[in-house]
Amino acid sequence: MMMKQALISFLSLILLFLLQCSKTLAQPAAAPAQPAGPISSPALASPPTPLVLPGTAGPASSGPTNATKILEKVGHFSFFIRLLKATTVRDQIERQLNDTNSGVTVFAPTDNAFSSLSSGTLNTLSDPQKELLIQFHVLSSYIPPTRFQTLRNPLRTNAGTNSRYEYPLNVTSSGNSVNISTGITNTSVSSIVYSDGQLAVYQVDKVLLPWSIFGAKPPAMAPAPAPLKPIKQNSTAVADGDDSTDDDDHNKLNASAAVSLMGMQHVVFLFGASMVLAIFSL
Repeated sequence: MMMKQALISFLSLILLFLLQCSKTLAQPAAAPAQPAGPISSPALASPPTPLVLPGTAGPASSGPTNATKILEKVGHFSFFIRLLKATTVRDQIERQLNDTNSGVTVFAPTDNAFSSLSSGTLNTLSDPQKELLIQFHVLSSYIPPTRFQTLRNPLRTNAGTNSRYEYPLNVTSSGNSVNISTGITNTSVSSIVYSDGQLAVYQVDKVLLPWSIFGAKPPAMAPAPAPLKPIKQNSTAVADGDDSTDDDDHNKLNASAAVSLMGMQHVVFLFGASMVLAIFSL
């Protein structure tokens, strides 16, 4: 009887042990512990700092862009606007904006820039020269501020050729400064007046004076010396000269022969006279 109770107790313990193991296996595995704090991503290299000029870019235009109206809205460009309207440059800019995809860049001098010119500078210019002066401030392509660092100088403006003594325009950048040189004028871009991806207008504090109009003229090339012409002798004169020389020589010979003959005659006469005197003295 006691053996039977001990066997029942032993089997009951085994049964409880098996039930406990089955409950433990049935529970889901615990999720891995999250690390404390946010996971930091690897640091990325920062891009190069772009060129930043003062000013605000204009909004994208829904219609044709009008550079003159933009300058009028900003103000302090009255002299430049007046010259744009007095010449055909305003129409040229509008045609380039509306008929091409290359865009336009304008360097707009302020009213103070024109006021700082020497007295009579503009009055001494002819109408074609005024046209070229304003064209010298316009490039037939859109140049955003970031492109000033990669431009190839000298630039070609709407005034024409960029060769030396003509209309060269050099634009360089250093940090956030954009410098402009014409060979006569040295200035910098002071602000962005307008930029929309098609038209860029930059304010400059000096009028850009082109070398072709205001610079010293290149030294004139000395003319090549004329080739020496050979001296032609007159064959007739030479022949006549030879004949006259021969005549002179002939005359000299005749004169010498005449003198010799007279001398011989004188000797014979003296010899004959002495013979006659000798005979009579006997």
